[in-house]
Amino acid sequence: MRLILNVLWLVLSGFWLFLGYLAAGIVLCILIVTIPWGIASFRIGLYALWPFGREIVAKPTAGVGSFLGNVVWVILAGWWLALEHIVTGILLCVTIIGIPLGIANFKLVPVSLMPLGKEVVDIRRGGPFDRGLRA
Repeated sequence: MRLILNVLWLVLSGFWLFLGYLAAGIVLCILIVTIPWGIASFRIGLYALWPFGREIVAKPTAGVGSFLGNVVWVILAGWWLALEHIVTGILLCVTIIGIPLGIANFKLVPVSLMPLGKEVVDIRRGGPFDRGLRA
């Protein structure tokens, strides 16, 4: 089921979302000072390309630096990437088959606004009950 959802996602929205994150990452890496935000953009962009079977969890070591970095991120790139997710989600919800993908797009809006202090983990690596054991 994950493969079917991922292929549908890739065709209907994942590729275009990935291109948006890729463009933001390239611009942020060109500016030198914002390279950490560019790397975060590439990481979340790869997640947006193939999301089902993986999830985003908060890093337990994230602190004030991540919060301040997210403030800068929202100003530089986060708001238009979040807008991209919202518009794509609305367009996907127009069709019955696209509703689950549209909901998944809406779930990515908070991540597109605050990517620092988060990490992408594979769901198959462990169940939901061992979340506290992840390092």
